[in-house]
Amino acid sequence: MTLIDGARHKLPLTVGEVAARSGVPVSTLHFYESRGLIRSERSPGNQRRYSRAVLRRIAVIKTAQKLGIPLSEIQQALGTLPSEKPTTEDWARLSAAWRDELNDRIARLTLLRDRLDGCIGCGCLSVSSCPLRNPGDIMGERSPGAYYLEPGATAPAITECQPDCGLEDR
Repeated sequence: MTLIDGARHKLPLTVGEVAARSGVPVSTLHFYESRGLIRSERSPGNQRRYSRAVLRRIAVIKTAQKLGIPLSEIQQALGTLPSEKPTTEDWARLSAAWRDELNDRIARLTLLRDRLDGCIGCGCLSVSSCPLRNPGDIMGERSPGAYYLEPGATAPAITECQPDCGLEDR
């Protein structure tokens, strides 16, 4: 395990160092900066220099993007943080602000993972369980889209074929 030299870790990072450490191309760093997601200072030679705190911002941006959070929402959330080095309390406030939305995303992703191989109530009627759980597309009367992928929606248990379910002859 390599320890960071006490004096070295306080020095600003070059754009190449930030790119290497964060795994983000230099062009992406420039894009993030142009959108106000991260910021840099300029050296006497007019080169970008970043504080180490930018690495955490980039990690949050990358992870949030992978989870499908739009860049505009990420920008809005990061805009609530101090521009210099945010404290643990600052990050805790951001976490609390995102908690409900993230929990909703987790619930929806879990439903998608767990129900994708069965009837989702979308009206396609192409999966073998659709005629049993959504006979004649009755879910279309309740709501548009994939009804059974909505949090709180429960698909009826498949106990027997309903009249006209289309499986009587199988």
